[in-house]
Parts: sequence; C-alpha cells; structure tokens
Amino acid sequence: MQHQSVLLEQAVAALITDKNGFYIDGTFGRGGHSKQILKELSELGRLLVIDKDPDAIVLAHELAEKDKRVSVFHGSFEALQKAVDDLGNMGKVTGILLDLGVSSPQLDDAQRGFSFNKDGPLDMRMNTASGITAETWLAQVGEKALADVLYLFGEERYSRRIAREICKHREQDAINSTLQLAEIIKQAHPKWERNKHPATRSFQAIRIFINNELSDLQKALTVMLEALSIGGRFVVISFHSLEDRIVKQFIQKEIKGGDFPVDLPITQAQLNPRLKAIGKAVKVDAEEINANVRSRSAIMRIAEKIA
Repeated sequence: MQHQSVLLEQAVAALITDKNGFYIDGTFGRGGHSKQILKELSELGRLLVIDKDPDAIVLAHELAEKDKRVSVFHGSFEALQKAVDDLGNMGKVTGILLDLGVSSPQLDDAQRGFSFNKDGPLDMRMNTASGITAETWLAQVGEKALADVLYLFGEERYSRRIAREICKHREQDAINSTLQLAEIIKQAHPKWERNKHPATRSFQAIRIFINNELSDLQKALTVMLEALSIGGRFVVISFHSLEDRIVKQFIQKEIKGGDFPVDLPITQAQLNPRLKAIGKAVKVDAEEINANVRSRSAIMRIAEKIA
C-alpha cells in the first residue's frame, strides 16, 4: 500500500500561522506532510525534518537536495532539543507536527518485522541501526515483564496467557519470525475481536516497547513547548488511546497552569497557563477512511503556546 498521510490538509492548515516561519516535521516518514508544509511556506520559510528510520532519512536528504529550505536530523523526536539547538532556533519555532505510529511502508515491508500478516524477521525497530530487536528481547524477557508490556502498551486483556505461551514455546524452539510469533499468539488467544487479528494488540505493544514510543512522546512534548515561540503551535496525530491520552493530558495540564490548592486566592493569570487548545480533537471522516482504512483510528489535537 502506498503511504497516504493522514489528515494531511487539516494538519497543515492548523499548523501554518506564518508563511515565513520555521517549522518542524518530527515524523518525516515518506514526506507527505513535509511536502504539503513546503507548499504553504514562502521562500523565507524553513522546515526541519526528523525521523528515526534510516529509509525515511534517505528520502529526507533527497528532498533537502531539491529544496534548500529543508534541514534534516536523523533521530527520535525525543532528541528534538538537540536538533533545534544545532540550528540556533530554541524558542523560535513557529510550529511542530508529529504524526505518530508506524507508516504504511514500514508495515508493508516484511523485512521490518512490524506485520503479523507477512513473514519476516522479528525486528520491529524504527531505527534499524541501533537498539535491541524484538527477537532478541523476546528470547530473554521474563514472563511477568512480557505480560506487563502486553497489558500496558497493548491493552491486551489476555496478556498473561499469551506471555505464558510465548515463554513456553521459546523453551522448545527459537521465535524468530513474525508469522511464527503471530501463530503462537493466535493459538493462545481465547477470544478474538471481530475484524481484528488476535495478534494485533500484542504486536503493537512489543513495537511500542522496543521503540520507547510513549516515553519518547512524553519527553518530546515538554521540549516542544520550550522550542515554540509565543503563538507557535504543535499538532499531534495519534493512532491509539495511549498516545492520545498522553497528548490530551499534557495539553490540559499546560492549559491549567500551576498546580496550586483549589482554595488559594490567586488569579487565572497567576496560574501561568502556557497553552491554549485550538478547537476540539479532530477525527478522520468516512471519506478518508474509505480511501485509507489505516487512518480509521487517527485523532488530531492542536495547541498554541501563549506564555
């Protein structure tokens, strides 16, 4: 499946407030959002693109060769402060976009190990140049720790049962392929959700853990707030409840400001709120879901820095 950037026009329209500004696409992927941002910027505008994936960075450098407004940083958006500091733009960023999760090219490439429908090595790293693979981790993780990951990051209600079967199986034979793991989970899963592969939640959980996705997001949100100029915006597109909850709670906390006792006589301004929400959460409409079924769970939140 060709990669289709989710909420493309809506995200970029919400992000761009100054055509001469400095923007960041923290999840370049295959460049869909970045190219749309560049269409909206003037010759004075600038765009920094960031991605963990070496394949994405190759495409990012190709774009930068064609468009001198583009700078490239290879790494997680968790390292956003270094990326912005290198350009001397901390506190001067006009807008930041994050499109979370895994892209269609990553899912469709069996060698990346993200898909439970295609046979390939159990890798699951977004940055294939560093970190531990899913195969190595599954070979050594304890049963309780595995169950915890499946439950916390995949919201898998049968996490203990699945973890027990994985650990039992690896005592007899190494688990080194995606279809092998998917079949173990399938056999262990007592109740399948309608229209959902029984390994969906477990694969999601392992991928999130291997790539530190939620902790990276939490760190990035704090840095994003410091990186933005007053009036600057961030736009975050999430694809499951755990990501969206982190983004929602962060925005709510920064809208509220300081955490003082409720009976303390202080004004709203003294609470020092730093963000305001721009509109309500945006979900994908039926037309986009029909064109790209993988967009169905997307939810976008927009916030603007006010202090």
